[in-house]
Amino acid sequence: MLYQINVANHHYIFQDLKTLMAKATPARTGDQLAGIAARDATERVAAQMCLADVPLKQFLNEALIDYERDEVTRLIIDEHDAAAFYPIAHFTVGDFRNWLLSDDASTEKLQALQAGLTPEMAAAVSKIMRNQDLILVAKKCRVVTQFRNTIGLEGHLSTRLQPNHPTDDVLGISASILDGLMYGNGDAVIGINPATDNLQNLTELLKLLDYIIHEYEIPTQSCVLTHISSGIQLAEKNVPIDLMFQSIAGSQDANSAFGISLAMLQEGYDAALSLKRGTVGQNVMYFETGQGSALSSNAHHGVDQQTMEARAYAVARKFNPFLVNTVVGFIGPEYLYNGKQIIRAGLEDHFCGKLVGVPMGCDICYTNHADADQDDMDVLLTLLANAGLNFMMGIPGSDDVMLNYQTTSFHDALYIRQLLGLQPAPEFGAWLEQQGILKQHSHQLQWPAQVPDRFSRLLMS
Repeated sequence: MLYQINVANHHYIFQDLKTLMAKATPARTGDQLAGIAARDATERVAAQMCLADVPLKQFLNEALIDYERDEVTRLIIDEHDAAAFYPIAHFTVGDFRNWLLSDDASTEKLQALQAGLTPEMAAAVSKIMRNQDLILVAKKCRVVTQFRNTIGLEGHLSTRLQPNHPTDDVLGISASILDGLMYGNGDAVIGINPATDNLQNLTELLKLLDYIIHEYEIPTQSCVLTHISSGIQLAEKNVPIDLMFQSIAGSQDANSAFGISLAMLQEGYDAALSLKRGTVGQNVMYFETGQGSALSSNAHHGVDQQTMEARAYAVARKFNPFLVNTVVGFIGPEYLYNGKQIIRAGLEDHFCGKLVGVPMGCDICYTNHADADQDDMDVLLTLLANAGLNFMMGIPGSDDVMLNYQTTSFHDALYIRQLLGLQPAPEFGAWLEQQGILKQHSHQLQWPAQVPDRFSRLLMS
């Protein structure tokens, strides 16, 4: 179907919905390198104006990636909830934007709408919204999940304590965990990216995390971020897996490049559920995503990278995850060139994920060859925290010594919680108070006069 509009005495024609979406996307390197971006700002604005007039129903009639060849498209279409969609079924994309920004779009109505939205609808409306719009609407969206604690409540911001080590040294990892706990980090998950990805090493790391959590009675969960096929093997051996991890993308071909399918994700989900390790809930999956992953494997089918990212959230939503993390600047300047593009992408990802019902966190990060710095990350962190981000990363000194990229630190989490009066997960906050890390009554984090003896033993065990 052709999409046409006249702007400033120029007639613009977009050959299909996929092309229109790509041309309407705010500028970013990945789409430019893929040859699908708008030629200039004028064409971009024309595409955005044209997109605003597209009925939301059109996204159910015109698939961006062919239904027959792509299982993610089939998932999106087959599991669409027509009853949930009905209240806004008469909207155009522009009408949808206006309603989202109105007082009528309450948290309760947005939650009821989640299953009725396709990721493409969320991506489309984001393309005609300013940054402040993305923040304001996302603030009204709440996605709450539970395992050993409760993540996503209003007035709370959780952190993933990321104690990576270049050789998976147990003492080094333990020192990072202790450091993070003293800053009140780790309620979303204590999650290690392993340097050596074999089953024996993975088992040792999982047992270390399990020991720490149970020895110190920490109401949190652990994860070693290995491929889900390894996670399934570990679960079969009854290794203590709390959250099953996998990187996911927005097309069948991109997921195949990750070595996964929806069937494999279902197998991993079932394996994690079978261990029954949650205490307050059974959200057992942890997914990571990032704009550009489908393009990097030539599996984007001509769809812009932001829409492909949103489609990954349909995959995540299928498996009721505890955490979903957009690793926004990690893939590099070939996809998001500078701080401006990273900031915009982070706000888009959080907005789209929350809108379709996914518990979104963000690894607010950049690679060392990107045109970005820590000031850009401070801006994105502050914006996302105001938008109701579920969780962020906490890493010693904001420098991951194993993955070699720059992200947010334990101190950054302390800053944003103090600035906005945000609290950790309630169960974790109560534990922090019991340990003397969180002041009673004032709910302000403090350094203990010295590390409690029982924690010091962690470095000698």
